[in-house]
Amino acid sequence: MAAKTHRNAAPPAVLSTRALNRATLDRQLLLRRSPMSARNAITHLVGLQAQNTKPPYFQLYARLADFDPEELSALMESREAVRIVSLRSTLHTHTADDALTLGPLVRAPRDRELKTFRRGLEGVDLDRLAAVTEEFVEERPRPLGELREELLTHWPDADPLALSVAARCLRPLVQVTPRGLWGRSGQVTLTTVEQWLGRSAGSAPALTLDDTVLRYLGAFGPASVMDFQSWAGLTRTKEVFEGLRPGLLTFRDERGVELFDLPDAPRPDPDTPAPPRFLPEFDNVLLGHADRTRVIPEVNKGRNGKGNQTYGSVLVDGFLDALWRVDREGGTAILTVQPLRRPSRAERTEITEEAARMLTVMTDATDHDVRFGTFLDFED
Repeated sequence: MAAKTHRNAAPPAVLSTRALNRATLDRQLLLRRSPMSARNAITHLVGLQAQNTKPPYFQLYARLADFDPEELSALMESREAVRIVSLRSTLHTHTADDALTLGPLVRAPRDRELKTFRRGLEGVDLDRLAAVTEEFVEERPRPLGELREELLTHWPDADPLALSVAARCLRPLVQVTPRGLWGRSGQVTLTTVEQWLGRSAGSAPALTLDDTVLRYLGAFGPASVMDFQSWAGLTRTKEVFEGLRPGLLTFRDERGVELFDLPDAPRPDPDTPAPPRFLPEFDNVLLGHADRTRVIPEVNKGRNGKGNQTYGSVLVDGFLDALWRVDREGGTAILTVQPLRRPSRAERTEITEEAARMLTVMTDATDHDVRFGTFLDFED
């Protein structure tokens, strides 16, 4: 039940876009690098977007002091972290505990994705498909192609892609190593999360939707109900926020949207300096809100990629202000920065220094070259 508001109560404070930016960057560990471990950072951030294999490493590099990619790789190899479809029905790197307990809370987006493939699943008994999938991948981890062929022996008239999508929507499947390890590769090979971790969901601390909202606010707040729903891929969560309202603070953004926040969460001064940060494609700080103007200015909306190609994003003074990509020429790693506006001399220096540091840690190149140029033409 919603908490009553006194008629003469003062209206909620208004948080400017810069204030929201600094609060979010602080909680995302992007205002200053954190000394916390990779495992604790993954927990705090409620997972790392992992649609591709390298971005989780670059996400942690941007956030952690003295980050070594082998730290995350070791977590993957020891099965303390896994790659699994979760939030928004997309791949994420989660801790083992979260991989076991988040599943039921993010089932809705998987169900919606499954419905988009229903035409290719005519005549398919979904309960039986789930059982066949589980038995097949728990016998031993199976490459995606093998799983698809097995399912086609049971439903030869079904669409192969629809069968594959249905399998991962119906059962929580992890992509097993060596895929996802630093400096190594491997095809997509799947088994159930319980089989891979050797324990059931009941072995991990229970995680409720209330818990998830509070953790989200701790990593992405202050935020609206729609922000949370956009991040999680859920709907109809207003009642959850109303139940939590007595223990939360409320604000308004400059458009009048109500925002919720944890009482003791940091909300830095809007003028707090924000150093340049190189983020990989699909970083959750760029995807974690329905209203993304706290990180992506309206003028740059949709400009961190083109078509199906998404590039890395450079935050300058806390906001998306440039793109980046790395190419190799022999032993030289060439990082090209494409500004979305003309940077000042001081900004160019800071961007170049941050880029050079990243290349030193995140590539095995013997030489580094940081350039400002154009690799994406928005006019085509």
